[in-house]
Amino acid sequence: MAQFYRENKGGRARSLKLALIAAFMMAIVLIQACGSSGQSTNGTSSSGSEAGAEAAGTSSEAASNVPAVLNYGFIGSNKLNLPAGAEGWGLYKGIIQEELKKYGISEVKATGFPNGPDQTESLISGRLDFGSLGDTPAIIAYSSGAKTRLITQSSTGTIGYVIGKKDGPKTIQDLKGKTIAIQKGSFMHRYVVGLLKQEGVTDYKLVHMLIPDAQAALARGDVDAMTNTGVNALKQIDEGFTYLDDATKHPDLLGTSATVVSEDYLQKFPDFPKVWNEARLKALEDLKQHEEEYYQFVAQVYNTTVELAEKVYPISDIKDTPFTDNGLKLLEGTKNFLVEEKLAKREFNISDWQLIIGG
Repeated sequence: MAQFYRENKGGRARSLKLALIAAFMMAIVLIQACGSSGQSTNGTSSSGSEAGAEAAGTSSEAASNVPAVLNYGFIGSNKLNLPAGAEGWGLYKGIIQEELKKYGISEVKATGFPNGPDQTESLISGRLDFGSLGDTPAIIAYSSGAKTRLITQSSTGTIGYVIGKKDGPKTIQDLKGKTIAIQKGSFMHRYVVGLLKQEGVTDYKLVHMLIPDAQAALARGDVDAMTNTGVNALKQIDEGFTYLDDATKHPDLLGTSATVVSEDYLQKFPDFPKVWNEARLKALEDLKQHEEEYYQFVAQVYNTTVELAEKVYPISDIKDTPFTDNGLKLLEGTKNFLVEEKLAKREFNISDWQLIIGG
C-alpha cells in the first residue's frame, strides 16, 4: 500500500511537471504571436505590408460601390450618338472608357437630347448620372432645386445667332412687335433676351420651338425670326435667310458649356469629377495629335463639311482645364441675368455649385 502511494505520488509529480512545461511553451508561442501581429506597444501598425493590404482592401471596397454603367447626357442628335469636343472624341476612340475601367465602370451609355431642359429633367429623375449642356438650363435647374454639382466648363465661347425670315426684319430694331422662336431655357434664350434688352427693344413675343420646328416655321413665315447656333445658323444664312446678329458682337452674351453630375452619383463615386476631368484631358491631348481625323469626326457629328467644322468648332476653343477665370465670369453674368429676369428661381453663389476634386 505504501509502495502504491509512493508510485502514485511520483506519477502526480511527473504529471504536474509536464503540465508546467506545457504551460511555459504555450506562453512562448503566445508571445511570439503577439510580436508578429503588426501591432506595436503604442497601438500603431508596424507592418507596412499589412497596412498596404488594408488600403488595397479599402480601395477595392470603394470601387465596388461604383455602378458598372455610367449614364451620360449631351445635347444633339447624330448617327454616332456622341457630342463633339474632347468628351465625344474620347468616347469615340475609347480613351475615356479605358480610364473609367480602372474604377469599375465597364460601359458608358451616351444619350442625346434636343435641348438642355429635357436633359436636366432626365438628370433630376435619375435616368442620367451626369451630362454636358449649356450653362443657362444648368443654372435654371440648379436654382430650382436640382441636386447637381458643376465639375467642368469645357467651352466658353458658344455663339448664338438671330436669323430673320426672308424679306423680313433687317435689324434687331425691326424685331419690335415681332414673333421670335426660341428654345425656352436654353443659352440662346438668355442671349436673345439679353440682346433685345441691350438694344432697347421691349415689345416682342417669344415662342418656344425646337430648332427643326423653328426652322420650318421661319421658312413658312409663321415667325419673324429665330435663334440658332453653329452650323445650322450658317446654313440658314447661306440659304438666304437674314442674318441679324450674333453673340461675338456682345462678348458678355456668349454661352458656356456646363458639365454637371448628380449628387446621388457623387455619393457612389466621390472622386468622379477628378477621374472624369483627367480622362477628358487625355482625350484632348490625343485629338490635338490627330487634328485632321478629329475634324472629320466633328463633320460627322454635325452633318457638315470638314472645312465648316474647322471654322465653327476650332480645337482652340476646347478648354484644357475644368474652369477658367473668363468662363466663371461669363457664368456669373448669366446667372445674374437669369435671376434678374426671374428665369432662375433663386440667387446663389457659383462657388457653392462648383465642385473641384484633386485640383
